[in-house]
Amino acid sequence: MRVRLAALLTALLAATAPAWAQEGDFPGFLAGLRPEAKARGISQATFDAAFAGVTAPDPEVIARTRRQNEFSRPVWDYLVGAVSTGRIARGKAQAARLSSTLAAIEAKTGVPRSVILAFWGVESDFGASAGSLSVLRSLASLAYAGHRGRLFRDELLAALQILENGDVEPRNMVGSWAGAMGQVQFLPSVYLREAVDFDGDGRRDIWRSEADALASIAHYLRSLGWNPAVSWGYEVSLPKDFDLTRYRGPLSDFAARGVRRTDGKPLPPKGEASLFLPGGLGAPVFLITENFEAIRGYNTSDSYALAVGHLADRLAGAPALAAPWPNNAARLDGAGLKRLQTGLAREGFYDGEADGRAGPKLREAVRRYQIREHIPADGYARPALLERLEGGR
Repeated sequence: MRVRLAALLTALLAATAPAWAQEGDFPGFLAGLRPEAKARGISQATFDAAFAGVTAPDPEVIARTRRQNEFSRPVWDYLVGAVSTGRIARGKAQAARLSSTLAAIEAKTGVPRSVILAFWGVESDFGASAGSLSVLRSLASLAYAGHRGRLFRDELLAALQILENGDVEPRNMVGSWAGAMGQVQFLPSVYLREAVDFDGDGRRDIWRSEADALASIAHYLRSLGWNPAVSWGYEVSLPKDFDLTRYRGPLSDFAARGVRRTDGKPLPPKGEASLFLPGGLGAPVFLITENFEAIRGYNTSDSYALAVGHLADRLAGAPALAAPWPNNAARLDGAGLKRLQTGLAREGFYDGEADGRAGPKLREAVRRYQIREHIPADGYARPALLERLEGGR
């Protein structure tokens, strides 16, 4: 089976892979990296140690590029695993165990400990599932295949810089299939910019040091624009006949228009927000702030951002979501979303890639189309919307 998979991947990638990949010259690819590595100050010894025993790409790594759960599953299915009762319990236990460390990081960065813990929980289940694959082989495999242009070639060179700096040994540089590393799942370029030596041992160790991992999450969030003055968002209820065309504005304006938090607490008097209805009307409704976008800077998936935000709330003692999800309702799959993106582009509402992924750009396009068609502008890409759009061709 593994041989057949490798042959299939070779055929699929041949049309876009560089010449040396088409010819199956993996050693030649690695040798071709040497001049760029040398230009970045990477010694021959570091280069040789990095690729010792790395003789072939991993075809299963390439296969994983077509299976990214947070983009392919509905948000409510993703939340089942990401914000499980077990994970909430484990997170609260970690909060108690690491209370002094989290307090020090929170005081220095302004990022709430519940948010830091939520990222740690979603990324690696609090360090228990940080990945076991060689980051160097994974990145070399993706770069060799030409996946996403130069991205993974540059990440591989960044990984070599980390080795040159002496923060980790090649055998300990482990992570996910896409080269995301350690307990925080940073790509090497992010590590070089954002990782922190919080325990003061002279190494930025996101693999084995919990203090370094947690502080690195907080430091990265601040770089992404985290605002300590507001939350990531709030689950809310909308009054009857609420005007969904006015979906952005001050939190105080939403409160004046009858929007209420489902936990009974008042909306903050300051701050800007926008409505987010990831399951459409009848499902949970959220007011999201600039911090939701900061979370998306870590991972661009809406499902991921919502999972981190909701897990943070649960770790801080908030209740479960009040409204039910449309678990049994028909929904658009990736192919349907591509058709919707294509149709909205034809109508002048969407100008992005037809990639089959729901996100802010598609949400905005759907809203604009709904407003034109005089239907509730919840921004949700449901099958009926696609039928309406394609029926008008």
